[in-house]
Amino acid sequence: MAPVILTLNAGSSSLKFALFRDAGPALLRGLVEGLDKEATISLKGPEAPLFKPPDLAGQPYEAVLAALFEALTRHLAGEKISGVGHRIVHGGTRFVAPIRISPEVLIALDSLIPLAPLHQPHNLAAIHAIAKAHPGLPQVGCFDTAFHSTLPIVATRLALPGDLGDPAFRRYGFHGLSYEFIAGRLCTLAPALARGRAIVAHLGSGASLCAMRDGRSVETTMGFSTLEGLVMATRPGNLDAGAVLYLLQARGMTAGAVEDMLYHRSGLLGVSGISGDMRELADSAQAAAREAVDLFVYRLCGEIGRLTAALGGLDGLVFTAGIGEHDAGLRAEVCRRLAWLGIVFDTDADARGPSADGALRLSLHASAVAVWMVPTDEEAMIASHTRDVLAAAR
Repeated sequence: MAPVILTLNAGSSSLKFALFRDAGPALLRGLVEGLDKEATISLKGPEAPLFKPPDLAGQPYEAVLAALFEALTRHLAGEKISGVGHRIVHGGTRFVAPIRISPEVLIALDSLIPLAPLHQPHNLAAIHAIAKAHPGLPQVGCFDTAFHSTLPIVATRLALPGDLGDPAFRRYGFHGLSYEFIAGRLCTLAPALARGRAIVAHLGSGASLCAMRDGRSVETTMGFSTLEGLVMATRPGNLDAGAVLYLLQARGMTAGAVEDMLYHRSGLLGVSGISGDMRELADSAQAAAREAVDLFVYRLCGEIGRLTAALGGLDGLVFTAGIGEHDAGLRAEVCRRLAWLGIVFDTDADARGPSADGALRLSLHASAVAVWMVPTDEEAMIASHTRDVLAAAR
């Protein structure tokens, strides 16, 4: 029987997991939320009704992983998990492809924590916990920065003094596993676009854009950190560095307080004062909610224009991730504002609904720019990479 791969995407208070056998769809997907308080678990997939979730309430992180792993193993009824694939936010300049985790690799990844202090520790905590409980189980790291290793040098530069002497001061780009998945899907859905100039909009709680030429990243909106670029649920996106200096110097805020504000209290939440969830803002009658959504769309369209310039034109625009896949009204508004690019939006597309594979063409054939909605699947990408790495090691 084909090997079973477990994928883990660990955050500060949540853990996404999935089981894959061979190259087929996920057998089971789950989300553990509330790891920092009252842990709950939700499931989907064909085997979800057969899976008995473990009791995770009040357990520390390592205990949650241990209980989950035991329950998944029991569910497989004698089959063994052959390997675990992890989403790791930052690979730095060294890790530009998936890699089997070794003690030496783990030390190197730990050294990158200062580049992604709010993400990397949680990604690596899952690796440490699995290695401790199951030392012989192969683990593979898959990096969100890796897809952007093709960025031209000019797109990686920060306009800071060269004598800082730190090669880590550069733009990296993130959401790479999502972009890599979409690039692969376009090869089937729209081969000409896959070879052309496309902008993919990964719009979720974290949001970014990637400009692709021939399926390779040539520009993106996130840079040195996940704070740059678009307005996000709780992050501000592009921000004048002078505003940060003002908060530190004139307002007397500490670096820790500014960090908390920029990562957790800005963006849609900060502007609206209501929520960072686009669905709640869309349902709200308050003016501040509309103001936050308008700013999100305004900045999104402006960045699409910038990336179009970097590409020297545009052949296609793809919406993906939570907002991009489910907010039809926002997609229509973005396309209306981008009509100057030659987009001719199909107002009947959403009524027809997506095809069996979940994709939906949103533009008419007369449109100079093809517009698509394509669901992303980072877990499937992680599973694919993990299978390939483990197969190469045999």
